[in-house]
Amino acid sequence: MSLFHRLFVRLLGSRVVGFAPRSSRFTAIPAVLMVPALAVWPAPPSWVGSTHSGSSTALAQVRGEVSPPSRSDLESPVVLGELPTLWVTSLGYVEYLEPIGQGGGGDPRSCEVISTHTDANFEGGSFVIQAGFAENEVAAAQYTIPSNSFPIRIDTTEVIVAQQNAIVPTTTKWTMLFWSGRPDTGTLVASYSSDGVLLPHITMPPGTNGTNLLFGIDPSDPEQIIINAPGDGSNTFTIGFRIDDHNQQVGSGCSSGDIPSNRNAFPTTDVSGLAQPTLNWLKGINCGPFGCPPNGGWVRFSNLNSLCRPSGDWVMRAKWTSLNCQPGVGACCLPSGQCQVTTIGLCQSQAGQYQGDNSSCGPETCPAPTGACCFSNNFCLTLKEVDCQGAGGTWLGPATACVNNQCPSGACCLPLGNCVTSTQAACLGQGGTFQGVGSSCQSTNCPQPSGACCLGNGFCLSLSETECLGLPDATFKGPLTTCVDGNGNGTADICETLCPADFDQSGFVDIEDYTSFVMAFELGDDSADFDESGFVDIEDFVGFVLAFEEGC
Repeated sequence: MSLFHRLFVRLLGSRVVGFAPRSSRFTAIPAVLMVPALAVWPAPPSWVGSTHSGSSTALAQVRGEVSPPSRSDLESPVVLGELPTLWVTSLGYVEYLEPIGQGGGGDPRSCEVISTHTDANFEGGSFVIQAGFAENEVAAAQYTIPSNSFPIRIDTTEVIVAQQNAIVPTTTKWTMLFWSGRPDTGTLVASYSSDGVLLPHITMPPGTNGTNLLFGIDPSDPEQIIINAPGDGSNTFTIGFRIDDHNQQVGSGCSSGDIPSNRNAFPTTDVSGLAQPTLNWLKGINCGPFGCPPNGGWVRFSNLNSLCRPSGDWVMRAKWTSLNCQPGVGACCLPSGQCQVTTIGLCQSQAGQYQGDNSSCGPETCPAPTGACCFSNNFCLTLKEVDCQGAGGTWLGPATACVNNQCPSGACCLPLGNCVTSTQAACLGQGGTFQGVGSSCQSTNCPQPSGACCLGNGFCLSLSETECLGLPDATFKGPLTTCVDGNGNGTADICETLCPADFDQSGFVDIEDYTSFVMAFELGDDSADFDESGFVDIEDFVGFVLAFEEGC
């Protein structure tokens, strides 16, 4: 470990209940602990998170030459009140904090995953103290992860160590170890040992106490723990905890009296039963053919005999991050039912449902949305789009709803620019544009149709009425009219100046124009409103006669 590493120590509260040996040299002590956490960091652990995924672990060993008394004979319940967290750095900074949840405080690293076999609470609860665990023995947990997660970075590890009715203060020197693959045949990637300076030993006062040893590497530290996929194809990694020196081990550790349980601290297992017997490991010292395990070395819990096999999983866990993970990028289910791989922010901006970091789109990732399906008789059902189309209905879109089995309505913009409230089907039947279910004409600004706009010089533009009337000396010829020049004379037909006296529009002035006007005048027809005053009177007759006499 770099000399530039800084030390951070966290202590969390503790509570212990119970005592009982498992067998021979290893004594299993059930306990209920509110555990003070000893967090060791090269820098402040502000990044430690509490996201969770994984299974269960535990630690316990039992062996020896002398059969111990039964567990019930040695149970000694005791309860300690919850203690605040004490965070200490090597720079002398001390702060008292309340317990802040499993796994420590701060924001979790993106893409961080927890692997564990135990269901124990790392803040406190019931544990089994594995008394008899000797110096240089290792408690280890092997974890299987997806193959595409490798390589991974180890962020933190946690191990619960406890003592029962200690009559002296205890100091335990320790080492954390990390393997690619299984611990007996895999590759040892890194190990960190306490030195009492940068990495403190585990120290506890007399009595019943527990410590959560939380070890982590600061994100800014260049000496990160990177584990590659093992060569055996197992897609596993292993973490281990070794006791280098007990507070007071008086013998080799092979006899039950060598490691007094009231003068030493030990690793723990959980109380819920052994969930992963093939993934919990023990490296035992060599106590001969009758040792646990025989002749020492690495052994799975599943291969230990029943007299020395721990009853639960090691209480330890690892937080790790896949170097292949892209934080904040994953599958997004849009309201339409489509799936996109995007950032969480972009997903939320589209009203989508983010499926989690590193998730991907698949056939079943996003369920097809439902919406209102309208039929020709205005009957409505809520269906998926494919079902609606198959039934001959008109699907109104995702998340639309029927109202008492009637098709929902909304604003409809008609071709002439006016707005009516109708169903989507009725709107489309009138050539309109449906503005959406629940929309209203009061808040809808329907686009106005364009038409021929004749300028004073005879030039023609296709504009809306408002745009046309904004121009000087311009005349709007009506919606949907055009600037077509049918006779090819360079002037739009609708903008050509007509001869006023050519009443029948024959192209020349003759008696037929006179006769046609007189008949229209006698009938009071609007076409006889020659001066466009809004009504037919003698002024129209006089005006026409003068124009007729003048000709074209």
